[in-house]
Amino acid sequence: MSDALIIMLVGFLVAVNSGITGSFMVLRKLSMIGDAISHAVLPGIIIAYMIAGHRENFFLLFGAAIMGVFVTLMIDWFNKKGRLPTDASIGLSFTFLFAVGIILISAFTDQVDIDADCVLFGEISLVPFHTYAVMGMEIGTKALWDNIFILLVIIAFTIMMYRPLLITSFNEEYGQSIGIGVKNIRLFLMVLVSLTTVFAFESVGAILVVAFLVIPPATAFLISKRLHHMLGITVFLALASSVGGFYLADQIDGSIAGSMSVVAGLLFIGVVFGKRFYKKFQRRTFSPHQQA
Repeated sequence: MSDALIIMLVGFLVAVNSGITGSFMVLRKLSMIGDAISHAVLPGIIIAYMIAGHRENFFLLFGAAIMGVFVTLMIDWFNKKGRLPTDASIGLSFTFLFAVGIILISAFTDQVDIDADCVLFGEISLVPFHTYAVMGMEIGTKALWDNIFILLVIIAFTIMMYRPLLITSFNEEYGQSIGIGVKNIRLFLMVLVSLTTVFAFESVGAILVVAFLVIPPATAFLISKRLHHMLGITVFLALASSVGGFYLADQIDGSIAGSMSVVAGLLFIGVVFGKRFYKKFQRRTFSPHQQA
């Protein structure tokens, strides 16, 4: 498998993983919580690195998941007990925890094998060089296998919990009234967003993964309000963003991950203007005045 194909596949998987989980966040009007989690898991990852002593350890996933749940509870506490607006609670929580993570990186950079620029921005062009080895034999690209694993987890969770997710995504109050564990589902979603973010760190970084958490689901939401349609459209947009972003970066000799995010943004803008044009076309074509 060529390096270019591996890069596009990793970008596609990151966009799909982020897009599926992000779809539920968009429907719940909690998109910025995904942003908060993607930044707030940083101190959890650093602490996990410090305890484990190396990067090849799934213990960092546990630390990230704990921090993802913690920031969710922190936002909820500020919102209900502190009586802060939701947006203020999100901004306060993730900036504080992200700053803690930056301090940990700067204070323990000699003891911990981690690069701040890699965590923040990622470098997807390097993923083909990081491979898994079993008994001295390479079995494939690390980022590729990692993101395939989290994709399978997300698919399994979505299939098993589809009806509760569907109901609570559109109306949490109704879901709670018929006995669905709304809080538990929300916590599981937060954990999935946390794990998705961690697996994306080495390829797109903490900042750029936010684009994949928000833009493809938001674009899909403009096209269809049905959940299964949204998820399918999100997968298509993920493919278009990863392939288009790779070739854009190749043409301009720029950041691959950044180009993928730019293509995702351009697709969103295209859908916005496309819908406006289509509505104007419908009004002109089917207006009562013209028919008369």
